[in-house]
Amino acid sequence: MNLNAVITPVDKTKQVGHKDLFLTQGVKTTAGAKVLHNFIPPYSATVVIRLEHQDLDTAAKLNCDAWAHGSSGENSDFGPALNPWNPNYTPGGSSSGSAAAVAAGLVEFATGTDTGGSIRLPASFCGVTGLKPTYGAVSRYGIIAMASSLDCPGLLTRDVSTCRRLFPLIAGKDELDAISQDPPITYPSKTKLKIGLPKEYFISGIDPQVNQAVKQAAQALASQGHRLVDISLPHTQYSVAVYYLIQTAEVASNLARYDGIRYGRTREHFGAEAKRRIMLGTFALSAGYQDKYYEQAARVRTLIIQDFDRAFRQVDVILAPVSPTPPFKLGEKIADPLTMYLSDILTIPANLAGIPALAFPCGFTPGNLPIGLQLMGPRWSEEILFNLGETYQSLTNWHLQKPKL
Repeated sequence: MNLNAVITPVDKTKQVGHKDLFLTQGVKTTAGAKVLHNFIPPYSATVVIRLEHQDLDTAAKLNCDAWAHGSSGENSDFGPALNPWNPNYTPGGSSSGSAAAVAAGLVEFATGTDTGGSIRLPASFCGVTGLKPTYGAVSRYGIIAMASSLDCPGLLTRDVSTCRRLFPLIAGKDELDAISQDPPITYPSKTKLKIGLPKEYFISGIDPQVNQAVKQAAQALASQGHRLVDISLPHTQYSVAVYYLIQTAEVASNLARYDGIRYGRTREHFGAEAKRRIMLGTFALSAGYQDKYYEQAARVRTLIIQDFDRAFRQVDVILAPVSPTPPFKLGEKIADPLTMYLSDILTIPANLAGIPALAFPCGFTPGNLPIGLQLMGPRWSEEILFNLGETYQSLTNWHLQKPKL
């Protein structure tokens, strides 16, 4: 089966595939966009170099929504990636090729980026594990930027234990990225945790299959002595509006460099989604509207951060669905941008708050499509998320299921 997950094959004997936003010296990097259809970078991203130092060299460059703009993988200028569980369905985006390649066994693990759910959504749709680290835990140097205050490089793996083993290899301070830092906090190890269930993530619009699978997963953890606590994150309802003001403003700034003069092709080669986001972001930052839109969104972002701060004074972690729906069909939402944007409604808040989140499978639909959950914790609590994720995967075998290719 051709999943259209690999853009540039490099070496089948290697283990790691890189989302095609990660610069790889001497190997074509396109960001899934025809503007960079033949761009060969002169240096590699810090994450790529750190993995190479552990003898984890590049096996392939993996397909993604162009410039990481998308929730389904359908915005790639080189054609959509396909879900290995059913090629008529999307693998999620924007790290679509990364999740599909890991699920299909084309690579042992892959890198991705998560700006509004772009690791966790594909992980959920493809039945693999995806980590969005704390903002600043992993260097962004050498990764083509989407929205700089939100971008989080991370990993997609078969299971939580593999993710835990690999995370220290890419994390930590990098002098080439001023935002990056070493974890300043060591969280004490707890045997029993308080797990928050936010009511805003279990509303009537959530698909019943997703709702049931995630709540059953919560009960499985409760059976191990962890305590389930109902909580509220009241500003969740504003997260999509806030995100698409802040993100598009930063996209407009970051894409301004692609003018066809310094490198790459001219701007008429931008796809429809890139043009849409450039126009939205430019409008949000324009004279007379910046106060009304962008700055107001920044203020509400602070309220969302405060929601999480209050919640983590009550609970140790938060458990929720990744997506309001199971994987959807190719073409189902592509003509309606707003409906597509709402696919990220449950993942966006963690990016706005800069907290870590871990996604992994918790069931399947009757049509044999994966369903995922996510654990969210305070900044720098990756080890707590790994502990709880490993506990869940010791109780279940969802992560052991593989698609029949």
